[in-house]
Amino acid sequence: MDAVVSSRFRWTVVTPVVALVVLAASWGRHPNGAAGALLVAVVGGVLVGAVLAAVHHAEVVAHRVGEPFGSLILAVAVTVIEVALIITLMVSGDKDTSGLARDTVFAAVMISVNGIVGLALVVGALRHHLAVFNPEGAGSALATVITLASVTLVLPRFTTSEPGPEFSSSQLAFAAVASLALYALFVFTQTVRHRDFFLPVDSGPGPVDADGDGHADPPSGRTAMASLGLLLVSLVSVVGLAKVESPAIEDGVAAAGFPAAFVGVVIALLVLLPESIAAVRAAARDDVQVSLNLAYGSAMASIGLTIPTIAAASIWLDGPLALGLDAMQMVLLAISVVVGVLTVVPGRAKPLNGGVHLVLLAAYLFLSVQP
Repeated sequence: MDAVVSSRFRWTVVTPVVALVVLAASWGRHPNGAAGALLVAVVGGVLVGAVLAAVHHAEVVAHRVGEPFGSLILAVAVTVIEVALIITLMVSGDKDTSGLARDTVFAAVMISVNGIVGLALVVGALRHHLAVFNPEGAGSALATVITLASVTLVLPRFTTSEPGPEFSSSQLAFAAVASLALYALFVFTQTVRHRDFFLPVDSGPGPVDADGDGHADPPSGRTAMASLGLLLVSLVSVVGLAKVESPAIEDGVAAAGFPAAFVGVVIALLVLLPESIAAVRAAARDDVQVSLNLAYGSAMASIGLTIPTIAAASIWLDGPLALGLDAMQMVLLAISVVVGVLTVVPGRAKPLNGGVHLVLLAAYLFLSVQP
């Protein structure tokens, strides 16, 4: 066991350093042919490793501070990576990127509220008969996600101040401020005012661990500070490597014959994969509330932090910013909302509930490739 922990520790320490070295070596280079393909493969592998290391260190810090602060830290860390990828692609991409922010945020919402939630419910219900959680906390989180998605992604399709699915400057500013304010209000509710609604539900007898989150004992303060430093290094590496890798992501999607909007799906899948693993692990421990905190928290942060950041960045970014969803996306969002409400209201779920969410995710992914 000690050897496994030591090995994992070495891996998560070495990876951010290696990522910085690879970033320095590849920055500004655009080789062609076999050398270019090798560089893309190396940078892609190191980028994935840096993302995994970043979320691991965020998880260590999160474990130190306990729930629900832990889920909040994980969600914010993932959103920083997402914003970095979006902005680097919008700045460095030579193709139309007006809808990249919309496509990525919507993909993150669909993957979170259907994919992560669905996997967590299936795993939790299969292993523990029923997946049990706090409906007040989960319901509040889902309501916040619905409102954020409606204001930022649905309304632009129906406004008339600007042609197309765009906000005017004043409307975009309002949406950014409203999103940030609502996200801040939710964080206050989750961490201060009604923190107990977002703690894991004790579904059976037995001793409760010291920090009440079902994990092993929290790491020491020294370990948490080291992970905080490595988290910052990992995030810097992710931002830089994303800029290096961005042309390959766009070219790969085009070569596969997929719509350009699928670039947003790739970004969302990349940044949410580690968080999905963390949510499934929590569900396997019978901490489904933690899984829902992660899922809905990621969706909320993706909208509540990404949209204001992109709105601010649009001051110097060239071109329009299309945020409005198309008809098919709005239908999928509406169905996801109805199913999500029916899932969280009872406070417990069967494997069927998780399966319904996973089918919705599968439909979204398939229709993203074959619209």
